[in-house]
Amino acid sequence: MIEAGRPSPGRRSPGQLFLLFSMGSDRYALDVHEVVEVLPLRRCKRIPAAPAWVAGLFVFRGTPVPVIDLTAHALGQPAVVRTSTRLVVVHYQSRWLGLILEQASDTLRSPAEAFVGSGLDLPNARYLGPVLKSEQGLVQWVRVGDLLDDSVRELLYAAAEGSQ
Repeated sequence: MIEAGRPSPGRRSPGQLFLLFSMGSDRYALDVHEVVEVLPLRRCKRIPAAPAWVAGLFVFRGTPVPVIDLTAHALGQPAVVRTSTRLVVVHYQSRWLGLILEQASDTLRSPAEAFVGSGLDLPNARYLGPVLKSEQGLVQWVRVGDLLDDSVRELLYAAAEGSQ
C-alpha cells in the first residue's frame, strides 16, 4: 500500500499528493485522497454482458467490488500486465471501485492549481481533467467521480450487490 507522507511540523506542504500511472506512453494522476489501497494485480470474476473494459469483480474487505481496466476503457486495449501493474481501489460515489492501472508505483506532489485546463471537450471521457507540465512531460488528472456513465454504473453495482 502506498501511503502519503506528512510534512514536518512548521513546514508547509509543497502541494497535493498524486498517484502516477500510465496509459500507453502517457502519464496520468489520481488524487491520493481518492485512493483506498494499492494492491498487486489479481484475478477478477468476469461480469457477463459488461463492456470489454470491465475486468469483473473481486472481494475487498469482504465486499464485492467492480473493477475496470482504465487503459482498455480509454484506449481500447487492455493494460499491459507487468510487475508495476496494480489494482487500485478508489472511493467512487460512496462506494469502492477497482482500477487496473499500469506503472502505478510512483507519486507526485504538486499544488492542485498547477494543473491547467487542456482546452479539450471530451464528452465520452469526462474523467480526463486538467494537465500539469512536469519533468516527465504532461501529466493528466483523472477524476474518479466521472469514470462511469449511468448505464455502466448501474450494471456494475447491481452485479456487485447481486453477488453478495
